[in-house]
Amino acid sequence: MAGCNSNEGVVSCRKNKMIEVKRMKTENAWKKYADKKPVFDFCEGYKEFMSLCKTERECTDEIIKQAKKAGFKNLDTVIEKGETLKKGDKVYANNMGKALALFVIGEKPIQEGMRILGAHIDSPRLDLKQNPLYEEAEQALLDTHYYGGVKKYQWVTLPMALHGVVVKEDGTKVNVVIGESKDDPVVGISDLLIHLSAKQMQKKATEVIEGENLNVLVGSIPLEGEETEGVKENILSILKEKYEIEEKDFVSAELEVVPAGEARDFGLDRSMIMAYGQDDRVCAYPSYKAIEAVTEAEYTSVCLLVDKEEIGSVGATGMHSRFFENTVAEVMNACGTYSELLVRRALKNSCMLSSDVSAGFDPNYPEVMEKNNCAFLGHGLTFNKYTGSRGKSGSNDANPEYIARLRRVMDEQNVSFQTAELGKVDVGGGGTIAYILAAYDMDVIDSGVAVLNMHAPWEIASKVDIYEAYKGYQAFLTNL
Repeated sequence: MAGCNSNEGVVSCRKNKMIEVKRMKTENAWKKYADKKPVFDFCEGYKEFMSLCKTERECTDEIIKQAKKAGFKNLDTVIEKGETLKKGDKVYANNMGKALALFVIGEKPIQEGMRILGAHIDSPRLDLKQNPLYEEAEQALLDTHYYGGVKKYQWVTLPMALHGVVVKEDGTKVNVVIGESKDDPVVGISDLLIHLSAKQMQKKATEVIEGENLNVLVGSIPLEGEETEGVKENILSILKEKYEIEEKDFVSAELEVVPAGEARDFGLDRSMIMAYGQDDRVCAYPSYKAIEAVTEAEYTSVCLLVDKEEIGSVGATGMHSRFFENTVAEVMNACGTYSELLVRRALKNSCMLSSDVSAGFDPNYPEVMEKNNCAFLGHGLTFNKYTGSRGKSGSNDANPEYIARLRRVMDEQNVSFQTAELGKVDVGGGGTIAYILAAYDMDVIDSGVAVLNMHAPWEIASKVDIYEAYKGYQAFLTNL
């Protein structure tokens, strides 16, 4: 036996014994699908969702709409009627129209733990300032403040749309969407022409476009009879006619400038999707669809979709708020098992997948990745044991006992998965909501879809990865 070997390297000899060596290698998930129709069909629904939902409010509204059709009831209604929740009941809680928690009550008491899928539904964008509209050189512009981590130079010379709400003094809420219909105009941000940009081209990438220059051009025709700021007055008259809003209403508005256009198939083989906001709606959508598919489970299933992750998970609708904890208390009370101690036990005994994107390996930029520990498009659901940056700063670091349980479930349910880090150790990094839930002493790990162009106006993801995420999230809710 001294000479035994294997060309594949899966067999070695130790003390005259044949030993099988199992190497860590992931396969392209497309290879297991002779029939690719389930993958493509699922992603058609995802593309529709991404084309329609470009703000947190739009995501929340659409998921509530779908959830009601799937039998979810508003938790507020359950509380008002004094109803009792039991195994199999489905409820949702809406946090200010920008965050959402959905529950499917399990067989075991909630204090024995929940299975939680947590994703965020905010994405990098440009927000209008409180007093945004002004005129310069007979052009009307909107002043913006960018939201989240962006390469500012990526957001110029693109067709952009306006999405959001305007709330008037009497409480009337006006929904605004301009730039998505084929009959709509689009808006955008101009850039310096190449013929005059010699000085600009010498600047660092962080300075080529400055934040205060991300001003959105919206008009150039003056209102008839107006001698000063006629273009601005014309824009105001258009807004008044179409939406019944005044300039002063901008103060109580939440308007976002986002890329105009639908999610599209990407690649000649249609294997990928290009869409705005895939960080992190590419994880939010399959998370919702996974809980929608749950009919019964041993542990209570939860889908938690939150706001403000891109700016630190702050505020009343971010993960740092008490919304989720308070909602768990209300659900337990409706189940007849509430006490402060039991709520604490429920959170401690829970397991969570922080469903967030990972950086996909880009052949154009291989130098930022370490190939043995990075995510490849088409290789399935990605698990990140830890995120953070450099010395794991700001990271949740998942326990190996928890990871072993997840490995077993994914293998048993034939879910393709891979493990990754967010680039080389000293190159950069990033964070998620994982560490916030881990503070309750529950097991948490990041898991999601690998994405190219992360935080750019148009991001790219693999259809099979999206589908494997959906399958993996289902397996987590019902089999862990």
